[in-house]
Amino acid sequence: MVRWRRRIVVATLALLAVSLIPVSGAAAAALQEGRDFRRLNPPIGSDAARIEVVEFFWYGCPHCNDLEPHMAAWLGKLPADVSFRRVPAVFPNSPKWAPGARTYYALEAMNLLDRLHGEVFAAIHVQRKRLDDEKVLLEWIAAKGVDPGEFLAAWTSFGVQSRVRQAQELSQRAGLGGVPAIVVDGRYEVRMTESLKDLPGATDRVIERVRAERGRR
Repeated sequence: MVRWRRRIVVATLALLAVSLIPVSGAAAAALQEGRDFRRLNPPIGSDAARIEVVEFFWYGCPHCNDLEPHMAAWLGKLPADVSFRRVPAVFPNSPKWAPGARTYYALEAMNLLDRLHGEVFAAIHVQRKRLDDEKVLLEWIAAKGVDPGEFLAAWTSFGVQSRVRQAQELSQRAGLGGVPAIVVDGRYEVRMTESLKDLPGATDRVIERVRAERGRR
């Protein structure tokens, strides 16, 4: 009797596994252009080996701030075939975007992003600090235990300014209408969902579409 029960359980699990395979592909196929994603034409280029997800953001954006904890949780479960990077969006018609991009890349150059990326959002949106003001920014950096002179050197460096120009070029090439914006495989911008907490899940569905496309190559 026990042996038969084991056989039944194994057979049931096998059927469940098989039944789940086409569901994922069907869900990807059911995505509709214009509703679930916007196609970038031409594509902006991406990681060829893995499926790259790019998050365009701005530190001053309240929606980017609200999305941050959901993206952090999503990143904790990032599949092996997916890579991720952030790009601070910069638009040439507004001077407010560049200071945040310089802050991001200065922190990156100093290997401080893991510690202070979320803190920048909190300083702006919770503590209401004007980190786009250089004096306020340097005072805040010092309060975080970072040498303000070293940070200023990075913030004004040629390397950081080059990265900001590259971010501006990429933002323009992506044809962004605003932030936050998620681009998958350099080809698909994930359409904004009703709730920001659902955006990582919507990103997963577009990733699944790309997996299916790559499997057909």
